[in-house]
This record gives sequence, structure tokens and C-alpha cells, in this order.
Amino acid sequence: MTIAILLISFFALMLIGVPIAISLGASALLTMIIATDLPLGSIITQAFTSLDSFSLLAIPLFILTGVLMGKGGVSKRLLKLADVLVGYLVGGLALGTVLASMFFAAISGSGPATVAAIGSFMIPSMVERGYNRSFAAAVTASAGSIGVIIPPSIPFIMFGIVGGVSIGSLFLAGIIPGIILGLGLMIVAYLIAKKNNFPTEGKFPTFKDVLLAINYAKWALLIPVIILGGIYSGFFSPTESAAVACIYSIVIGLFVYKELTLKKLYESIYEAVILNIPVVIIISFSISFAYLLSIERIPSAIAQYITGISENLIVTMLIISAFIFIVGMFIDTISAVVILTPILLPVATAVGVDPIHFGVIMIANLAVGYVTPPLGVNLFVASNISNETIERITIALIPFIVVMLVIIALIILVPQLSLFIPNLTS
Repeated sequence: MTIAILLISFFALMLIGVPIAISLGASALLTMIIATDLPLGSIITQAFTSLDSFSLLAIPLFILTGVLMGKGGVSKRLLKLADVLVGYLVGGLALGTVLASMFFAAISGSGPATVAAIGSFMIPSMVERGYNRSFAAAVTASAGSIGVIIPPSIPFIMFGIVGGVSIGSLFLAGIIPGIILGLGLMIVAYLIAKKNNFPTEGKFPTFKDVLLAINYAKWALLIPVIILGGIYSGFFSPTESAAVACIYSIVIGLFVYKELTLKKLYESIYEAVILNIPVVIIISFSISFAYLLSIERIPSAIAQYITGISENLIVTMLIISAFIFIVGMFIDTISAVVILTPILLPVATAVGVDPIHFGVIMIANLAVGYVTPPLGVNLFVASNISNETIERITIALIPFIVVMLVIIALIILVPQLSLFIPNLTS
């Protein structure tokens, strides 16, 4: 009765256009009124106390860092480096988009921010040089999904907080899967570009060309080194690393690249605040929703049901992955992490999956949700930039989505892809 009211009211509210954050809070409140004896004030208490977390401060700081780096001239330097490395190949602009997105992902930690920063340059450039508009948007949208896997990753931070897992270890665990996903997307883009005879750009780079491009982008490339190096050298925590990255981005934008004016600094802070407001609301009401689930022992019931289907590790993880993938099509990533982690993490650990490995599997599945209707955020950002319809972009995305799902299956089958670097540093 409780879970039926909770889920039906939640999806009913979403279907009539109520924002997801409000749908989460309202469905939890309605369920408490109808089906439980819990005090109604507890939902507000949970919503407020959930935000009293030092680790959560990393999220607005990484959001601000991504915005600052985008306005401070970092994007074009990363694009220049990517162009030198892969621009000479067939479909070089598409390959460069994926590679630049991988670089920028190591700064922003956000999928939509990566699409906006890279796509605003690359989608018009690809269209101008004869690339299919829907293909250009699809490449950029799918490449932006890597932003939540390569560290620093905002969803990894949420998973670490909710699941009690080391955020630093999650960051390290995302490196190899993120690179493999990027390479997979580049292969698909190359094959499609070759089939359609899309143009090449530039010439095969000399060693000097590569060194000059690296030198041009060196201050941007230092950011992930500072973040991960600082965390694992013991100089600062993940939250403190976000603050350091934020200050660093201001310094190089103002005094090194000199493209971040005081006006742009104000605009960056304003934009980051606007981006962070819905994130904070979603986190607070998601935790209230998850609190009601735990009080009613719904996670344990779902866990028993899943393990009742099969206790085989591979079968269980494939079932869980399919479930997460479907959820990611309808619920934003942060809400999904907060709600699903207490439900699915105990199931994964019960069949012998390392919590860090499971974190990568969960976030990778939810990353696909960034490019799948009806909620795909990257899809909408790419559509706005390219002026292409969602339907056409979605069709162009199919081969990219397929390769992402294949790589997720590989991550499940080969845990060392996620665990090699964390085990190496432990």
C-alpha cells in the first residue's frame, strides 16, 4: 500500500509536469498523510538536515569551477589540443569533440556543463564544415555523459555521501572506465564519419605540434592533477580540492589567460548559483523521499526480491543495471543516486560486488540517461545549441547509446577496470 501510493503519486505528478524535486517531496508528504503515522514535520527536518554536510559543499564549488573555466578561455585551449591530436583523422572535428569533452570532464564534473562548454564551439563548427547537424549534436551530447564518470564527478560525490564510500576512491575508479567510454564513442564517431565521407581537418601532427598544443593548454590540464594529487597526497579533502580548483580557475582566468574579466566573474558566480539552486532542492527532497523508503523497509523488500530472482553475481548486476538504466530515463541523476543507493548497494554487496565498483556501474548507467528521452538533459542542451529536433538527435544517438551499454557490460564483467587504480594507491 505504502510503496504503491508513493510511486504512483510520484510518477503521476511528473507526468502532469510538476518538477521532479517537488514531485519527490509532494509524493512523500502525500504517502505520509495517507499510509503512515509519521509526523509530517519529519519530511521538512530531513530535507534541511540533509544539506548540513561538509562533503556536499564540493558540488556548488565544482559547478562554479566548471563555469569559471568555460568563461576563462579553458574550453578553446582544450579544443586546440584535441584538434592537434585527432583533427587529421576522418571526422576529426567529431573525434576532437569527444576528446575535448574528456579533458573538460576532468574540470567540471558535470555532463550538461561539458555539453554547453564544448558544444557551443564544436557543433556550429561541425555544421559549417558539412557534418550532419543531428550527428554533430549526438556526438556532443554523448561525449558530455563522460563528465559524470571521469573525476571529479558530482554524482560520485553524492554516491559516496549516501553510500558511505570513499569519494576519493570513487574518483580514481572512474578514470579507466571514463577513458574506455571516450574511446568507444570516438570509434563510433570515426566509423560514422568514414561512412558519410565527413571531412578531415589539419595534418598529421609533429612532436613539436603536440608539445606546443600541450603548452598552450598546460594550465587547464593541471587542474585534475591538482585535484587528485592533492586528495591522495593528503593535502586536502575532496571538498577542499573543489575550493582549491575554484580559486585556481579564478587566478588563471584573471591573470594568466586574462579572459575572465570582473564582469565575467560576476556572471560566472550568478550562473553557478542559478545552476546550484535546483541541485540543492533536488538533493533535499530526494533524501526525504529516500528516508520514507527506509522507514517503510522498502529497500530490504526490493533487495530480497532481486536476490530471489538469482544469486549469480553477473545475472544480478545485469538486472540491476537494466533497472538503473530505465530509472535514469525518467529521473535526474542526483535524485536517482540518493534514492537507489540505499536500495541497491546492499544487494550488490550481498552478491560480492565491491561498493566502489558498484558506484561506477551505477553512475555509468545513469550517464546514459543524460542522452535518452524523455529526461535526457544533455539531449536538450545539444538540441538548443544545434537548433535540431530532439527526435532527429535521438535517432542519431542510437549507435552511441549501444556502445555505451556494451562498455557498461564490460565494466560489470571486468571489475579491475574500476578497481585497478584504487587498489594500486591503497
